[in-house]
Parts: sequence; C-alpha cells; structure tokens
Amino acid sequence: MRLPDKVILVTGSCTGIGRAIALRCAAEGASVVVHGLERDLGEAVVGEIGSDRAALLVEDLVAEGCPERLVALAVERFGRLDAVVNNAALVASGDIRSTDAAFLRQLLEVNTVAPFRLIQAALPHLAERRGCVLNIGSVNAWCGEPNLLPYSVSKGALMTLSRNLGDTLMRENGVRVNQINPGWVLTENEARRKREHGLADDWPAHLPKVYAPAGRILAPEEIAAAAVYWLADESGPVSGQVVDLEQHPFIGRNPPKDASTIPGE
Repeated sequence: MRLPDKVILVTGSCTGIGRAIALRCAAEGASVVVHGLERDLGEAVVGEIGSDRAALLVEDLVAEGCPERLVALAVERFGRLDAVVNNAALVASGDIRSTDAAFLRQLLEVNTVAPFRLIQAALPHLAERRGCVLNIGSVNAWCGEPNLLPYSVSKGALMTLSRNLGDTLMRENGVRVNQINPGWVLTENEARRKREHGLADDWPAHLPKVYAPAGRILAPEEIAAAAVYWLADESGPVSGQVVDLEQHPFIGRNPPKDASTIPGE
C-alpha cells in the first residue's frame, strides 16, 4: 500500500473524480474525509470504505466555517491530517457575452477561493505532518474553450495558487502543493450534461478522433491513480508542479480544420 495510515481530506468526493480519489486512497491504506452535497451518495462512499476509516461532511464548501469544520472532522475522527485534495468545483458554461460579474464571482468563490480557505485552515496540521495539498484543476486553465470562460479563469487562478504556494509553503512549512489538470473525463455529471444537450446515451462511443485519439475519454479512476503519486511519500520533495492529464497535447495542438464539433456542445 502506498498511503498507509495517512489521513486525507477530499472535497467533492461524493461523485466523479473526487469519489474515485477517495476510494483509491482508502484502497492504498488511508483514512478519508468525504465531502460533498449529496448525503445519500456520500454515505454510499463511506459505506464502501468502511465507517471506521471514513467520515462524511455534507455542506457547501463556500459556507462560512465549512473549511474549518472539515479540518476539525479529520482531526477529531482520525487524530491528524496528512493531505488535502481540493477537488470540489462548479462547472458551468459562459462566454464574454453571457457572463456577468456575479456569475464570475460565483465560480471564483467555489473553484479558487474555497480551496484557498481550506488550505489556510489545514495548514497548521499539514505543517505538523509535513503533508501535502493536491489541487484538481483542468486543462482549460491554460486558456479554455470559448463557452467555458468563467470556469477556465477560475482554474487558471487555481493553477497560479498551486505554483505560488508550492514554493512558499515548501520553504516555510515543508508542505508540498501540486496540481493535476485533467482533460475530458467521463464522470456522472459529464454524462448528465451531455444528455441535457440532447446526446444519446451511447455518445461516448461516437467521439471524433480529434478529441479522443484513443477512441474514448478518461475515466475518473485514471485520474485517481495519478493522484496517489502526489499524495504518497514517493513524490518526495516535488512541489509547485502542474501536470496535465490528457490523451493529446493541449497546448500548441493544431486540430484539423475540418474537425467536427462535439454534438451537443
């Protein structure tokens, strides 16, 4: 096992990538604080891990005091906190015309400010354990699709936060901060969004090769497998790094001019 006896807090871990990370951490020997908005789904994750090694907080991460309550739950139940995974995020469409200031602030609050606040709350305990933070970003952080402007801005800000704190917290507290930028991942929420766009249930089997050279998109479990390296001691002193996880180079890629668009996008 690669995470024996560690205590890891994973936000947004009732579904999708967060759920996969929580389950993989538990399989690698960690105790896990599960967090999200869906009590039934969160309780299912706790049940799968085992109540002796998992605790659940159902609360909006932007609620006043939520970061402190998450940290307190970890320490009260398991005696310490070794790592924080900032995975919870709001994914919403918007461009320069449809995005007003309030909407932009909302995405920044959830996707950037809330992770910052949780790192602040957890820092004394992480410093004590010489622990780590893993932020889950997006390849859209580099510029983003036209209809994902506010989301992309929020993930770009998170990326800068990771690089900044990855330097300062490593030097001052021995705490590593790194970030994974997943590409297109087939989560429950992504499948739901595509159905809302009018796609048939079998849309993942009919993706244009330009978007999915492998013939499929990433699975949450593949992101979770990568997350373990950054949470484990085997990643050593590496800090302030951002790693893109996609099946093609996102930066500098030149898709064919006749590339078809994704139906329903």
